[in-house]
Amino acid sequence: MRQKLKKSKVIQPLRLDIGCGPNKKEGFTGVDQYKFPGVDVVCDLKKKWPFNDNTVDEIHCSHVIEHFTGVERCHIYNEMYRVMKVGAKASLIAPYWGSGRAYGDPTHCWPPISDFSFYYLLKSWRAANAPHSDAEHWPEGYKCDFDATWGYSLHPTLTTRNQEYQQHAVTFFKEAVQDVIYNLVKRAP
Repeated sequence: MRQKLKKSKVIQPLRLDIGCGPNKKEGFTGVDQYKFPGVDVVCDLKKKWPFNDNTVDEIHCSHVIEHFTGVERCHIYNEMYRVMKVGAKASLIAPYWGSGRAYGDPTHCWPPISDFSFYYLLKSWRAANAPHSDAEHWPEGYKCDFDATWGYSLHPTLTTRNQEYQQHAVTFFKEAVQDVIYNLVKRAP
């Protein structure tokens, strides 16, 4: 059964805070699987989202994607792509694979979030390097086409160090990166 949106709850332009919990970002429509205070739309993110194609201007998603399996993430990214307007941006934050934060919460799913996973979100990269992961060859695979950029939130002890040391730490030290922050921009179909 598809959930109907109450027009009074949806803010225009349509900016979604996916998995907002009780801490919805100001100016965003709060979306969560639970009816916390501030949640405007309750839905199961593993199913088709209750938003029309090409209607969403922006998405914010902080510490949510790691709660889904790798296959479920394909669906989440595909739904983001479906509902976002061309050129719209999604900002996501997740615990980085090399941080204990990725493993401490028993509700986090495998695999942990790695910066390499963002390459799969670009259709041309998948076609050249991992065609098996595309929905064209695997029904549960990616249908999305995003340009992705990313950066990191570093362990507080590294923030005062020079850039060269920080890069060395990011490459070689567990716990150097706490979160990965990535932006996805919807490419034209």
